[in-house]
Amino acid sequence: MYLSSLSLRHFRNYIEQHVDFSAPKVILVGQNAQGKSNLLEGIELLSTLRSHRTSRDQDLIRDAEPIGQISAILERQSGSVDLKLTLRSNGRRTVAVNSEAVRRQLDFLGNLNAVQFSTLDLDIVRGGPAERRQWLDAVLIQLEPLAAYVLQQYQHVLKQRNALLKQHRVHGTPLDPQQLDLWNQQLATAGVRVIERRRRLLERLAPLAAHWHSRISGHHEQLQLVYQPNVEPEPQSPEAAQSHFLAQLQDKSTAEQYQGQTLVGPHRDEISMTLNQTPARQYGSQGQQRTLILALKLAELTLIDEVVGDPPLLLLDDVLAELDLNRQNQLLDAIQERFQTFITTTHLGAFDANWLHAAQILTVESGRLVWPKA
Repeated sequence: MYLSSLSLRHFRNYIEQHVDFSAPKVILVGQNAQGKSNLLEGIELLSTLRSHRTSRDQDLIRDAEPIGQISAILERQSGSVDLKLTLRSNGRRTVAVNSEAVRRQLDFLGNLNAVQFSTLDLDIVRGGPAERRQWLDAVLIQLEPLAAYVLQQYQHVLKQRNALLKQHRVHGTPLDPQQLDLWNQQLATAGVRVIERRRRLLERLAPLAAHWHSRISGHHEQLQLVYQPNVEPEPQSPEAAQSHFLAQLQDKSTAEQYQGQTLVGPHRDEISMTLNQTPARQYGSQGQQRTLILALKLAELTLIDEVVGDPPLLLLDDVLAELDLNRQNQLLDAIQERFQTFITTTHLGAFDANWLHAAQILTVESGRLVWPKA
């Protein structure tokens, strides 16, 4: 797929901006806080309907404006697609495809696939299990938009069950066993769906990430990704897996009532990441951790391309200049001309000449794109 144009209106620090993209690589150069990352964030929102920087739509809308808009024209193998996302300060957003309103946001997902690599992604390695779960779920939604509903359903049930347990703990309200059993059944049903989807995805991602990591590290390091579900489901059938889930809830029942929260389920899953059998969080330099993240991102690109059948966009937010020449060249070799790539940077000096030669270079100043003089 190829993003041919992007328009931003009252989005972040952009008043009104339209840009046509004319190269497979686009470099956005400018000082900090000028709007480079905001432009990539606009593409990210069209892809996932989420921002990795904020969960509030009012943060995305410029100043006191009531409405912000992001629109784009995307060229896919199946044809041209016109996408539009309208953000409102009251939180009621709307989406449209080819000028037709889409009632369910779930149906908007899957039109634009993108893989983002930013400095914040180092938290996938350095952070806690929640960061790794969020990363895996974001990839899952790219490949299977319906998973967004499955994950949302699980979070809804979890929230309601936690509220019941908290009310019992804080106010001493008697716990209604029938109500708890109802939430247990729903939690187990939704939880097994989440677990199985995560497991299948990591089984496909892990060998790809291991391949890329070995290649980038000169075959000196071995990356291993292992899914560690909080509830290990029985493999025979969904029914058996749910029964096992319910048994785990029963075992933790006393502890849950004492703590006032759900202690069983995929919201407590972990994804183990080891380098040469040593936990990656403890493995050493930032360079090694960046190699790991780069391997994950290349695995995402490869898998999305394979499953969707159309190469996703690659968004590199202020990270390329931090990679040494070897890692830059590995990335360049991997994406070649197949993946349209958007790169932000404060300067061009650290870029390989091959990148600069193949790129459309745009300067960003105070929420405006400045085209180089002819």
